[in-house]
Amino acid sequence: MIARFRPARDCPPMIDDLWRKGSDELAAMIAGKEVSSTEVVQAHLDRIAAVNPQLNAITTLLAESALEAAADADRTTAGGGALGPLHGVPITVKQNIDLVGSATNQGMVALADALPTADSPVAERMKAAGAIPIGRTNCPDMGLRLHTDSGLFGLTRNPWHPDRTTGGSSGGEGSALASGMSPLGLGNDIGGSLRNPATCCGIASIKPTQSSVPFFTSIPVPDSGFGSQTMLSEGPMARRIGDVRTALGILAGRDPRDPNSIPVVPPAPRPTDRPIRVAVLAEPPGSTTDPRVAGVVRGAGDALVAAGYDVFDATPPRFEEIWSVWLGLLMADLFPVAELLLPMLSDDARTFLTLGADFVTPLDLSAMLQTAMARQSLMRDWAMWFAGTADVLLTPTWTELPFEHGFDISSPEASASITVMARSVLPGNLLGIPSVCVPAGLVGGLPVGVLVNADRHRDDLALDVAEAIEAACGLDTPIDPWRAED
Repeated sequence: MIARFRPARDCPPMIDDLWRKGSDELAAMIAGKEVSSTEVVQAHLDRIAAVNPQLNAITTLLAESALEAAADADRTTAGGGALGPLHGVPITVKQNIDLVGSATNQGMVALADALPTADSPVAERMKAAGAIPIGRTNCPDMGLRLHTDSGLFGLTRNPWHPDRTTGGSSGGEGSALASGMSPLGLGNDIGGSLRNPATCCGIASIKPTQSSVPFFTSIPVPDSGFGSQTMLSEGPMARRIGDVRTALGILAGRDPRDPNSIPVVPPAPRPTDRPIRVAVLAEPPGSTTDPRVAGVVRGAGDALVAAGYDVFDATPPRFEEIWSVWLGLLMADLFPVAELLLPMLSDDARTFLTLGADFVTPLDLSAMLQTAMARQSLMRDWAMWFAGTADVLLTPTWTELPFEHGFDISSPEASASITVMARSVLPGNLLGIPSVCVPAGLVGGLPVGVLVNADRHRDDLALDVAEAIEAACGLDTPIDPWRAED
């Protein structure tokens, strides 16, 4: 049976329940003086103390600064000052995002004490909106795995099952959100890293249109290769689509530190003569799909039919080419720095990177040009497909259930199978299109998320469709983690 999410209750808030609420609801309660920011922050700090020892999602606790900021927020509220959209609301921030006063250690021992001198654009904007960072969340070394096990902080566990991955690389955020340690988090995504943890942990996220949210980090270096410039995005994670939407509105827009970033693009008009067209691809080409996962995708499609959408089966052009082009661009960034990077990585991270490199031939100048041209050609074909065939594409996030810890480095075959299993997340990165993950059901007690993809700058449309799925199929989160005796 699918667990539905709880509607907001009408009874007065109990302090012990504040960690159950989303960021939008908490912001409204603080603004309405139903609760104080200090009470909200303390409730989440108490929740972290209760469940983080089991999960290891929060790597650095910012309790003192968070309580000081909450007290400041309460004084502003009491004095009638202007309040931002997230005034007094606690958030968590992935370990590879610059946040003043806390190391941008990338999950690596070598960068354990690497302190930034300025906030990243996304951290800066969340603070300006009134949000209060209460902790940093775990990620694998340099964000290189689809599994969150850091050489510096160790393994993060999934609150749904102790032996299954949280996904990666924003797995600390996924685990913290699903278990109530945070109502809203910041992560990033070059190969599903916002959406892999979302499907594994039963939460929501968006990989926005490329460059709509500025990306900048000073550690280890401020500049990156072509693959990262064209495929890496920062983005929000939460338990509900509404909270993701609010956070995206705060994060989007030009920042000069990211020369590729763009101003906010107003939503395009919706068609008035027809319903929104939803193409369903329950079993993506390129490999097999667990029939139970495919069933969850079809169930989400059925929910959209009931909500008035035009739903049909269809496959976008050249789907199977995307994996190889994405992998070529990613490894083109990593090969030139591998000699410097490998000695800094943990043994497990080094194994994962080495196994992945075995499947890729380093690109010379000619091959790099051909890869860039192939990417542009795919972008054009998909844009034409969105214009003529479907407004959004519905797929699984992963085609299999969350794997057991260590599976991704257990053999060359296992390593190769991981990105193939996650092949549906890759169009979002390679093509720069918005891709929303929303929970759509449980299989064997494990959450399964689906992806809603749309054309570039149609993040609003993807979020709308995802919200319709959430209304029919959403999960009841946050959850209490498995107990040690279970």
